[in-house]
Order: sequence, then C-alpha cells, then structure tokens
Amino acid sequence: MKKLVFLLAIISLVGCKSIATPKQSDKEITEITRFTGQQVTGISISDEGRMFANFPRWRKAVQNSVVEITKNGVSMPYPNKSWNTWEINKPLKDSVFVGVQSVIAFEDELYVLDTRNPLFKGVLDNPRVFVFDLKTNELKRTFIFQEESFHQDSYINDLRIDKKKHKAYFTDSGHAGIVVLDLLSGNTKRVLNDHPSTLAETDHLTIDGKKWVNKVNSDGIALDTENDLLYYHSLTGYSLYAIPTNILINGTEKEIKDSVQFISKTTAPDGMILDKNGNLYFADLENSSIMKFDISTKNMILFAQSYKIRWADTFSIYNNDLYFTNSRINEINGPISDMKFDINKISLE
Repeated sequence: MKKLVFLLAIISLVGCKSIATPKQSDKEITEITRFTGQQVTGISISDEGRMFANFPRWRKAVQNSVVEITKNGVSMPYPNKSWNTWEINKPLKDSVFVGVQSVIAFEDELYVLDTRNPLFKGVLDNPRVFVFDLKTNELKRTFIFQEESFHQDSYINDLRIDKKKHKAYFTDSGHAGIVVLDLLSGNTKRVLNDHPSTLAETDHLTIDGKKWVNKVNSDGIALDTENDLLYYHSLTGYSLYAIPTNILINGTEKEIKDSVQFISKTTAPDGMILDKNGNLYFADLENSSIMKFDISTKNMILFAQSYKIRWADTFSIYNNDLYFTNSRINEINGPISDMKFDINKISLE
C-alpha cells in the first residue's frame, strides 16, 4: 500500500513545473572572488574560516581542480600544485585529482569527491574521496568506491558527512541513486538505484525564456542530524524527498524503498544546504533565485532574487552568511575563456 501511495504521488507531480513566482527580494549580495575561464561549482568553508572551491573537469582547460581562497581573494592550488596537474589522457594515480565535483570541509578535514568521470565520457576508474587533514594539509585517507556501488555512467555529485553514524552519503546525478560510505570500514553500498525519487522528472528547464535541455538525476543533498533524515532532490525535478538514515544504513532494499518520504513540491534546484535552525536553502534555477524552506512548517519563501544569482550551484554557511557559487551552466554554448564565474555571500539575518 505504501508503494502504491508513493507512486500515485509521483504521477501527480510529474510535469507540474512551477510554483507561484514570489516577489523580488532586496537581499544584498556581496561578491567574494571571481574566476575568468574557470567554471567553479563547489564551495566549502571550514570551522576556522578557510575557504575551498573546486572546478569540475567538464572541459580540458582546467587550471586547478581544488583551490584554497585566501582572505584577500587569491586562489592557491590545494593541497599543492602537484595534485592539480592531471590532464586528459594522462595516467591515473591516487595522488592527482581527475574530475572533482565537490569539496566539503568538515571539522578539521577536507573531503574531496573525485568522480573519475572527466568530460562526462564515462568513469575511468572507481570514484573516490580524498580526505585531507586541515591541520597539516596532508592526505589522511582515500576512500575508493566498490564496483557494485557505481555504474559506468555514474557521476557522483555531492556528499554529506554523518559523524554520529560514521557514514557519508552521496548522490549520483549521472545514473540515479544514492551511495552510502562507511567511514570506518571504507565499504560502500548503493541504494535507490533508478528509483522514482532519485530519477529526473523532466528533460529540460526553462531559464530566461530558453530551454536548457538535459536530464540530471539525484543531485542536491542535505543532512538533518538532529532528526536523522537525509534530504535529496534531482536537478531537473520539482520534488524534495527524505529518508531516515537508520533505514538507509540498515534497512533491506524493500524497507529503504518503502521509507522514502515525499516532503514537498519545490523549485528546480542544484545544491542544497540545511542551517542549524532547520531551514533548507536551495536555488530556483529557473528564476535566478535562492529559496528558503522551513522543514518543520513546510513553508517556502523567496530568500533572494537577483541578476547576480546565475545558477547558484553549491552553498556553504559560515559566520551567519550564506556563500554560493555561480556556475552559469545554462549560459554556456561554446568556449568559456572570457566568461566570469564568481563566489558570493548573503547574510542570513
């Protein structure tokens, strides 16, 4: 019966593309830094205020996969230049970044997610996560995904760290699904593979009156450690889902599928982040906006709307400011050597 109700909910939502457009906001947006010809996607700020960003290998001319941005806005390859020297068709090894999609600073460590899928041409070898000690900037551990937890067309997209349960959770936007990593044993397992909740709902978004045609599966991810819930969302979709982490970790395949919860109809987002007050922030890619969703009341409001928000890709919260990257994905139809990609912040107050 649960499965039937879930499927009916899916059917009623597919094809329903928009919510009421909120009024323009007057939030002040401050530019932190910008990059010319380097498409930034990920950003994460450590507890000590160190800022890290990454540049996916979606094209050949990637200068650095991971950088640390100093307080005066200078970008330095992280952890050093050697780690950022890999080029297309060069040998693979565990001391270079191949295709970094996400960086997460958690406590005194930096998790660097390497898709191992440059140019979206398929996984060259097992996706992995490099963990660096932020006290020494040395590699601390490498987690390598096991064969059964990814596909040839996988694009492992984003992650969250669950310290309480010693787990990390990942979305796969290439081949729909979620991966759970045991941070103690290093074992990985795949769940919700090609499940309705992880699949894209549409094959395009409409931005500035133009169609951006693509199907992108499970992408945005956020972790509520107080209530032990993992939230996730496809990029080309309008539905937010959640699942209890204890079932995600310990449940059977059927129990996991039956425990998926539809939370709300939303705008089409990319990344997501949950603040300490239970508010979920995510982009409205089709309306140059960032939305704020109160998990407890299911009330969604416009947080910011501006021409300065150009595909808000990834978020990080530090010192009561919301930081985000503008990856401008929908605007690219050729070389990007002259394009500007920036990192910005908005006060949460």
